[in-house]
Amino acid sequence: MNLVVFRRKAVNAIASLLATLAAVVTLAFLAWILLTLVSKGIAGIDLSFFTRLPKPPGESGGGLANAVVGTLLLTLMAVAIGVPIGLLAGIHLAEFGRDGLMARAVRFVSDVLMGAPSIVVGVFVYGLLVRPTGKFSGMAGAVALAVLMLPIVTRTTDEMLRLVPGSLREAALALGAPAWKMVTRVSLRAALPGITTGVLLAIARVSGETAPLLFTALNSPYWTFNPAEPTATLNVTMFNYAMSPYHDWQQLAWSAALVITMGVLLLTIVARALRSRVR
Repeated sequence: MNLVVFRRKAVNAIASLLATLAAVVTLAFLAWILLTLVSKGIAGIDLSFFTRLPKPPGESGGGLANAVVGTLLLTLMAVAIGVPIGLLAGIHLAEFGRDGLMARAVRFVSDVLMGAPSIVVGVFVYGLLVRPTGKFSGMAGAVALAVLMLPIVTRTTDEMLRLVPGSLREAALALGAPAWKMVTRVSLRAALPGITTGVLLAIARVSGETAPLLFTALNSPYWTFNPAEPTATLNVTMFNYAMSPYHDWQQLAWSAALVITMGVLLLTIVARALRSRVR
């Protein structure tokens, strides 16, 4: 009996040690990446980075103001497209579809989309919007990002609403509230913090995407506020500048990588805090 207990304790200690080592290695790589980005990117972060346009090749100075604005515009458009559709789909799954055939099919497709490579989504939107119109556009980029956001928002809304106790729904219906008011005033209100967390995670997910934007929004060295025109983004600009032979462009690429990483990290921290609050 003592031998069995000793064996169990030894296996538990080894498993705990391996798990701790894996966590330490993961944190070490994260710290390494952050330190590298800060050390190489902080030198290019100044007022001109956020206020000036890129300089022509070979000229020093300039910034990525158009890319910063373009990234914000595309993200806002993607949120405006993907979040409402995802919310409505999640509400239907949790409140009306439940375990029907259609609900199971939508959940399966959402899970597949969450694991699909982003470049596949970019090629899909390229064939859907860019090829027929004959031009790259910010709207096509926003649609590609919205497609990536859609399954995350749908599944998060579905899961959060399914966690709402059925007694709350029954009480609202027993008081004479119609189904739509029960959903908006009771179910959604109870699940709102969790849904907000899912939306923030979806935004963080698409904020660092480059591949789908290469096939849709492309890039531009100018100010672009027309969604029907090619639009500059930090991701694509960083991709292009990192491969250039010019030191100034390489510095801007490091700075863009730092800004993107800090933005994604901030959104992730806020989402984690909201999720902890929900729990």
